Amino acid sequence: MRDSSSVDLLLLRHGIAAERVCGRDHPDRPLTDRGMRRTLEVVRQLRRLDVQADTLISSSYRRCRQTAELAVQAGLAKSIRLDSALEPGGDPWPLVSRASGRCLLVGHEPDLSTLAATLIGAPASSLRLHKAGYCHLSWQEDLSDPRGQAELQALLRPRLLLPRSV
Repeated sequence: MRDSSSVDLLLLRHGIAAERVCGRDHPDRPLTDRGMRRTLEVVRQLRRLDVQADTLISSSYRRCRQTAELAVQAGLAKSIRLDSALEPGGDPWPLVSRASGRCLLVGHEPDLSTLAATLIGAPASSLRLHKAGYCHLSWQEDLSDPRGQAELQALLRPRLLLPRSV
């Protein structure tokens, strides 16, 4: 059971997306069919493990929106709020500083793993979220700045959550 005086920050990287064109990223790159299937299975398994968020905030990039929609479909949250702070190279600190309860952020690499590493006080390159990977961090709600104070509760590769057939 969740401690009512703590913040639970849940991080979910978007699923497998279409290839970049000429090596360039594009906000409209969708999840592939495989990415949709794998991500849906990951979020369903997370829900079976009793993961649920009070708030879900996502990058507005298509692949993240699709991942967030699958999370809502699986019951991880009731609705989605889009925020440019979660776009590649964005600044998620305003979101983190206002986080309360259980907050799920859907975004990109290396931004999410850098955020997680900073929160637990580890070097930026020490964590890596795979596509459709999940991370759970927590800290006491009364901390004015959780950097270096958060506890890593879980860091899961999708293959640990997926049935072998997906």
